[in-house]
Amino acid sequence: MNGYERIAAALRGEVPDSTPIMLHNFMMAAREAGVSMRRFRSDPEALARSFIQAVETYGYDGIMVDVDTVTLAGAVGVPVDAPEDEPARAKGGMLGLLEEIDDLPEVDLLSSVGVQVWLESVRILKRYFGDEIYIRGNCDQCPFTLASLVRGMDSWLMDILDPDNEGRIHRLLDYCTGVTLQFIRHMATTGAHMASNGDSMAGPELVSPSLFRRLALPYERRVVAASHQLGLPYILHICGNTGPILDDMITTGADGLEIDYKTDPLLAHRTLKNRVAFVGNIDPSGVLALGSPRKVEEKTREILTVFADTPRFILNAGCAIPPTTPSENIRVLIRTARGFVR
Repeated sequence: MNGYERIAAALRGEVPDSTPIMLHNFMMAAREAGVSMRRFRSDPEALARSFIQAVETYGYDGIMVDVDTVTLAGAVGVPVDAPEDEPARAKGGMLGLLEEIDDLPEVDLLSSVGVQVWLESVRILKRYFGDEIYIRGNCDQCPFTLASLVRGMDSWLMDILDPDNEGRIHRLLDYCTGVTLQFIRHMATTGAHMASNGDSMAGPELVSPSLFRRLALPYERRVVAASHQLGLPYILHICGNTGPILDDMITTGADGLEIDYKTDPLLAHRTLKNRVAFVGNIDPSGVLALGSPRKVEEKTREILTVFADTPRFILNAGCAIPPTTPSENIRVLIRTARGFVR
């Protein structure tokens, strides 16, 4: 099997010839290719070359094409800081009052340079790898998290606790859903094998499970359904300890759930087994970036053993891999997975 076939098999619940590996390694890939983050997010050739070099260096199966977590926010007008060698970040919301939602303009994402770079890099990677390597076109943020960036995180968390805001909250979520869906529609034209989004602000470490179910989950379901209508499998990622909402995440209809390293893999195994593919969840900092090769091997074997009885497993870090991660640790991760016998 090639990389594409391994990951496709795992998503279908079929046994691959070895453990599929998809890395959330955009920062490390850029660093090892000698590409600054500023150039990475502005030059699709450099972005694609970074991932090509990483795949050809380490021999993993699937590329998660990621750039940052604020491209959509920037496209709708949120002020964004773009450091030379760090991912871009939001500088604060753009709505002084929640009532201003009704004044937000329609957005054409193809007018955003950041979106164009993201899409073109996927096209380049698909032309280069074809169906040899699995191409995951990440599409930035789900509606709840995008809404938090548009409004400003502190204000958003206060807004959602006030019952009088319910109508305006859902209008903002509808607006953000339209933006997220537009990105997925454009991603479907690139040749990507799948789509995905993050909903980092929707996890239990920031909002209660009941708020998640009311304000994030319905919109995640819309995003997954749209991806499937376009013929693309879908992965959802939420940061933090997602244990309290794992059952809810399954109801999105996602083909895979990318689980943060803070979530207990034993609980995730019991909850997800044979229902949806688990993607993760090695600690990217404490293990991959800062751990010894021996620790990397130990933790990789642990997660492989937990999921040895199900084919619905794709090895990854639990979140973005730091750029300073030693290359030997990635080699150990992959070598351990390739040699593991179920």
